[in-house]
Amino acid sequence: MKKLIKAFFDNEILSYLFFGVVTTVVYLVTRLTLFSISKESLLATAVANIIAVLFAFLTNDVFVFKQARAGWFSRLVKFGAARLLTFCFDIGMTFLFIKQFPHIIGQFVDNDAAAIDFIESLIAQVSIIVLNYILSKLFVFKNHPQKTK
Repeated sequence: MKKLIKAFFDNEILSYLFFGVVTTVVYLVTRLTLFSISKESLLATAVANIIAVLFAFLTNDVFVFKQARAGWFSRLVKFGAARLLTFCFDIGMTFLFIKQFPHIIGQFVDNDAAAIDFIESLIAQVSIIVLNYILSKLFVFKNHPQKTK
């Protein structure tokens, strides 16, 4: 079993997807909790993104792309810039499908605001996971692999 788990996490794509799902759970729990407290979807989206980006950087840097410690701050800045792009995408989706046109999703869930927020969050996150992998692989985690022992 230990060998199977190691093989799973040695596969970059499987490892990325696993930590992407965990990051999405962190994001959704944060966003939905903040939304239930504040009823402010844009604020909840912003705070959830910040927390998820920090969590994602740590897991991507250490576990997925297995980067050497040196150069981590430069990677963090690049990672943050790439995530800013997907953050804008997320805010745009939130604005369009929750603030401007909630009836698009609402027609399927009896216009329940929490259900609309949840569904839009899931749709946005699937798109963002794919885009984030591409940006990470091409621009952030490309030159500093850890030395294997």
